[in-house]
Amino acid sequence: QVQLVESGGGLVQAGGSLRLSCAASGRTFSSYAMGWFRQAPGKERERVAAISWNGDTYYADSVKGRFTISRDNARNTVYLQMNSPKPEDTAVYYCAAALTFPTMKSGTYWGQGTQVTVSS
Repeated sequence: QVQLVESGGGLVQAGGSLRLSCAASGRTFSSYAMGWFRQAPGKERERVAAISWNGDTYYADSVKGRFTISRDNARNTVYLQMNSPKPEDTAVYYCAAALTFPTMKSGTYWGQGTQVTVSS
């Protein structure tokens, strides 16, 4: 069992920066791939970024070069650094833990989500 708690969401101006954090419980954190998904109103949940247990990363084309995912296995925490956000990045962001990278589709656990709103 893995429990995930996101923090760091809020209102940010376009072109600014914001960092999301996700704290995980459980002693097996380091063996899970971790990822960030988002869901905007009226849209399906989409995968934004993922990181494997050993640091390999995946990014959606829409965020490449702007967002950075990282993890600190000693702190059981995964981060999403959002630089130069755009209004279209506005969504509820969810942290996820899964057994498969980069699909994040097997044995997936979810956080409760944190709202990110990007103003123009």
